Amino acid sequence: MKFKVDMKKLTIILLLASPVLCLGQKAEIVRLSHIINLLENREAGIQVINFWATWCAPCVKELPLFEKLNDEARENVSVTLVSMDLELDPNPEKVYKFISRKNIRSNVLLLDQANPNEWIDKISPDWSGVLPATLVVNTKNGKRQFIEGELADGQLEKIIDAVQ
Repeated sequence: MKFKVDMKKLTIILLLASPVLCLGQKAEIVRLSHIINLLENREAGIQVINFWATWCAPCVKELPLFEKLNDEARENVSVTLVSMDLELDPNPEKVYKFISRKNIRSNVLLLDQANPNEWIDKISPDWSGVLPATLVVNTKNGKRQFIEGELADGQLEKIIDAVQ
């Protein structure tokens, strides 16, 4: 039996399906211990960890700063974006779609840890729970800086220089 393939129709079908296929981008769902391990890995260099959510306007506004840093691929600097969305909605699909739509290339984790007031001190005793929040840690020398609130353009680079 022979099949005749209409290339025009096939192309149209693939073009229409491509946005759906792109939505498959995933982010790993993790517990707090995973993030603590990132912070305690003495070989990791500088860890830039941003806590954010899709529903947080200042969080979304500052995401390009982290993407720029990630794209620069600075030696010994790793960017991790930790989504707090699961706290309000246990379905991660919204975050997966957001990552795909915004073309986020940084490492994204979805934190699945209830009761933030019980664990935010493990990230920083200075954290009130406000989003966005960014922790920059040099795991080799132990220097760290925590920033609560939206970062300004150029501020992230200054923080990284301070923990060198």
